[in-house]
Amino acid sequence: MTANLRTIAASFVVILCVATLHAEAGPRRPHASLDKATSKAVSREEDSAVIVRYRPGSQTRVLRGMAAQRMSVRRRHGSLNAVSMTTNGAGLRKLVGDEDVIGISADAKVKAHQDLWSSLGSLTAMDAQQLRSTLGLPKAPVGGRGVGIAIIDSGIAPMPDLAGRIVAFRDFTRGGIETFPTDGYGHGTHVAGLIAGSGLLSAGRYVGVAPEARLIGLKVLDDTGSGRTSDVIAAIEFAIDNRVALGIHVINLSLGHPILEPAADDPLVQAVENASAAGIIVVASAGNFGKAVGASAPGFGGITSPGNAPSALTVGAARTEFTVSRADDSIPDYSSRGPTMYDSLPKPDVLAPGSGLIATADWRSLLGSKSALQTGTSGYIRLSGTSMAAAVATGVVALMVEANRADNPLTRLTPNMVKMMLQFSAIRVDRTGDTLAALREGAGEINAMGAVELARAVNPGATVGDYWLERGFTTASTIGGLVEPWTRTVTWADSLLNGDILNRAEFAWLTLDAWGTPVTWTPGTWSGGRLVYDTLAAWSNDLVWSSQVVALDDDDHIVWGNSFDDDHIVWGNSFDDDHIVWGNSFLLPGELR
Repeated sequence: MTANLRTIAASFVVILCVATLHAEAGPRRPHASLDKATSKAVSREEDSAVIVRYRPGSQTRVLRGMAAQRMSVRRRHGSLNAVSMTTNGAGLRKLVGDEDVIGISADAKVKAHQDLWSSLGSLTAMDAQQLRSTLGLPKAPVGGRGVGIAIIDSGIAPMPDLAGRIVAFRDFTRGGIETFPTDGYGHGTHVAGLIAGSGLLSAGRYVGVAPEARLIGLKVLDDTGSGRTSDVIAAIEFAIDNRVALGIHVINLSLGHPILEPAADDPLVQAVENASAAGIIVVASAGNFGKAVGASAPGFGGITSPGNAPSALTVGAARTEFTVSRADDSIPDYSSRGPTMYDSLPKPDVLAPGSGLIATADWRSLLGSKSALQTGTSGYIRLSGTSMAAAVATGVVALMVEANRADNPLTRLTPNMVKMMLQFSAIRVDRTGDTLAALREGAGEINAMGAVELARAVNPGATVGDYWLERGFTTASTIGGLVEPWTRTVTWADSLLNGDILNRAEFAWLTLDAWGTPVTWTPGTWSGGRLVYDTLAAWSNDLVWSSQVVALDDDDHIVWGNSFDDDHIVWGNSFDDDHIVWGNSFLLPGELR
């Protein structure tokens, strides 16, 4: 039978940990599932900030029990049947034994995804005209009119480049109160500028990708760029509940935390999946854990949560070398590679320019005040990271929404449509034919010209199985004077779809179900094999085996494993007594299915 990516990767990623139960309705279990951090807290009698998920319909009884134990609930998360709270080791043990509690996860610290080391490196940077040109966009700084983008970040400072576009602002570090826009850290403002800055203070030199978009600021990170997972979840829930009132089409999440449990059990991932199911396009950064300090080469497995959400558009960074041409583009070492921990999902989905990008900043913010980040133009700083890449991708998504809405005002692009079109029109960065490229770059670097062309061509209101193209499209784009062929491939679950997958309105694109959910494909509308090309040759001992792998130490820091026996890697110390094993010594010939 044909080998597939998920089977192969799962065969190599054997995760032995306490968290083995999945949060889903069904027969009652004697114990709740625990993520890695919470399972350690139970054994160490530590006070812990946690997110507790309970069985639907059991909220009253569970909350009454918490009150009886004098557990203080910080916030309720109705869409997840969960609460966030702080409790001690004894309280955790009682929750674990509660038959209605189905999962306990750390209320983990989330951080912004800029890479300051890379930002401080070269003074070279890409201006807006170069950025727009390498994306294949016209030089005229317009686009994104009326598209609502919720930026869940450190806030947005009301800088001149963003004047008139911040239509709502809530501070979830203070309970979600409505307040005047602020950003003490500066990361969210930079992200907002890359997405929708007008370039006013730079005479148009540093304009955003979609400068006519509307911005909804949802502050979840403090003045140091850190925050709580529960605040991010609350902000996502707010965006879902107010998507119609505020006209929210897209959510940008340029932040994250290390993956501590399977995606199905991760509350942050599930909040993202709920947003996608509500029709909001969620763009998430892949993370900046592509290479450990002192390592000789980048490694695999550094994707962070919520970049591991199946339905999110997960974006890694590309280095453009500050030229328009794609011929010299590369993947910076800091950009996280796949597969995702626990689930072995192929991420990122795409790459976008992320190195040396300049956008607006408040000089009073922490990042805005750093002299090493200054650009020589007052009111702007230079940053690098997958945060910046996700911001660029978010701007492109806004252009796609606008382009499609012009001809289809009564229908909307689904998140699946957007991801499919971005992958299909992407341009390869790795041109060697390396079969591991999908774990580094997904489908390739985004091609805004092609993605907008596709968005303009399809009719989202078409019936499943019908021909839905309202106009033709090319399968190559001219960028920097060179004709660049599209990848014309889409990663769906463990399969690599190609061919004529865009000709008809497939259920997979129209549905709001999770990306990769099994569907029945119309015969003959797609062809192509599997991501690993039906061979084990792609998965040599040097893939993520050797020393190029990512794990977490006892303090949830990203660290790197060591090679054992040439064939596999075991990190015993990284997870106390719980081991993670990689390698082909656990895979016998003929075992793949």
